[in-house]
Amino acid sequence: MTIRILPPATVNRIAAGEVVERPASVVKELVENAIDAGAAHIDVIMDAGGRTAITVADDGHGMDRDELGLAVERHATSKLPDDDDLSRITALGFRGEALPAIASVSRFTMTSRAAGAEAAWSLAIDAGRKADPAPAALARGTRVEVRDLFYATPARLKFLKTPRTELDHAAEAVNKLAMAHPRIAFSLTADGRQVVRLAAVPALVGDDDGGRLERLAQVMGRGFADNALEIDAEREGVTLTGYASLPTLNRGSARAQHLFVNGRPVRDRLVIGALRGAYADVLARDRYPMVALFLTAPPDAVDVNVHPAKAEVRFRDTGLVRGLIVGALKHALAAAGHRAATTVGEAALAAFRPTDGGTPILPMAPHRGGGYGHGVPTRLPAGLAEAAAAYHAPLAGDIAAPSGRVEPDEAEQAAMAYPLGAARGQLHATYIVAQTDDGIVIVDQHAAHERIVYERMKAALAASGVARQGLLIPEVVELDAAAVARLTERADELAELGLSLEPFGEGAVVVREMPALLGESDIQGLVRDLADELADMGATTSLRERLDEVCSTMACHGSVRAGRVLNVAEMNALLREMEATPNSGQCNHGRPTSVTLKLADIEKLFGRR
Repeated sequence: MTIRILPPATVNRIAAGEVVERPASVVKELVENAIDAGAAHIDVIMDAGGRTAITVADDGHGMDRDELGLAVERHATSKLPDDDDLSRITALGFRGEALPAIASVSRFTMTSRAAGAEAAWSLAIDAGRKADPAPAALARGTRVEVRDLFYATPARLKFLKTPRTELDHAAEAVNKLAMAHPRIAFSLTADGRQVVRLAAVPALVGDDDGGRLERLAQVMGRGFADNALEIDAEREGVTLTGYASLPTLNRGSARAQHLFVNGRPVRDRLVIGALRGAYADVLARDRYPMVALFLTAPPDAVDVNVHPAKAEVRFRDTGLVRGLIVGALKHALAAAGHRAATTVGEAALAAFRPTDGGTPILPMAPHRGGGYGHGVPTRLPAGLAEAAAAYHAPLAGDIAAPSGRVEPDEAEQAAMAYPLGAARGQLHATYIVAQTDDGIVIVDQHAAHERIVYERMKAALAASGVARQGLLIPEVVELDAAAVARLTERADELAELGLSLEPFGEGAVVVREMPALLGESDIQGLVRDLADELADMGATTSLRERLDEVCSTMACHGSVRAGRVLNVAEMNALLREMEATPNSGQCNHGRPTSVTLKLADIEKLFGRR
């Protein structure tokens, strides 16, 4: 078979397969171009999930006639420095592949007007066949229309999902870019229905995060903004900012986990592992925290030229980045103390509401003097009207005041000023009810004490080290040479965790000591897991997690059990310890230890507000 050079049209279609995977890829590339062009408003319109038409319009600086024709040539870009240094990339786009790739598989029209230009110009391309630029009408910026996507490559059409699924992917792409650029307004309209509408967040005095939290609230929900921990850390020129949810605010998948590197949304296994490590002992393994982390690093410390879609990056020092993420998240979680997500209390209040088939019953009419609680029901269930009319409530003066003290004494009043308040009683020998200045707190005594005992054990381990147990017969674990080398390089770190191993020939290691906490453990499986984690993430978490699991189990069995009756002094002592214990807002398994109900919300339940 003769070797030949492929024609340009075929080359572009091959390249399109790497850059343009689905309609969401088109949306992502065009929106990134608009951001790089300095746009303040970006509007996306899609029909049939993007298969029929995709339009992206912006008010950026635009292009003149010559630039318009050059922009759709392969590897033509204005976003690299003059010396073409790939280690100093600051723009979202830089490869010069997106526009020609899109134009090679669709009916493509781009209209643009440069800032200060007298007229706009339009360029049409049909499956790679380019026409001459023509005058057009456009106020400012650039408008790109992509019709009949993949009509020139019918095989790719078979791999597209339903319009709803493709639209969801496109909306996710817009939302991700919007999270990193809160000063830009974004909209996405699909088949005449507005799917995304994000107003630009104005610059305000005292706005330290540049409106980022407000934009995250627009995308991820107000519940996230109300229960997010601020992240702000720096190490060796790498800065990490953003927000992470309290452990009690979590999801069943990792879709609400977002990482941005120098303003670029990326996917990275390193971050997934770092999040798991940070939340390991405060969240169940099948639950995922909500996070939005923004990593800023020198351009030469990050390689973004890994994949044509620019969705993956490679860090020069992965250990530094992982350590920064884990350390910053753990510090924020520890500082949160006993705080639990407000959504827990909201769910409890929703469960309290009296309902009849999902709708509230017996709404109370307000008293003429103002407020609620002295009126009669405005609607009664059938058959009860006569009974209600015959009922005469006693006057307030007819009710005898209870004997004994009613108002709390000074000590109780002082205790109510604590975050978790003063203990008022115990329900079902399991739940402590405490009163605060503005509401009540319900505490699961077993879950709360479990966290306290667990944190004590971890502190003791950190102070005195991990006790080791020598093996009567050393265990030999056979591995490949690369795995042996990885484990040997980290032998000192593993020794600090109680695992003593050394090379045993070219393809094995010998384990001589194990952490005493683990007891009889699967040594072969543990060592192989550690070797695999070193290969994937450059860090060993399995051993730490197993030690934490043992401590967690011991804490669970050693804490006060549900069903044990506590006196008031014991209950208050438990509340004070919770306030002084890191991560006490949730137990070792990620369940909330307390539920806070504000007095104003309770009064609403009873029609007093």
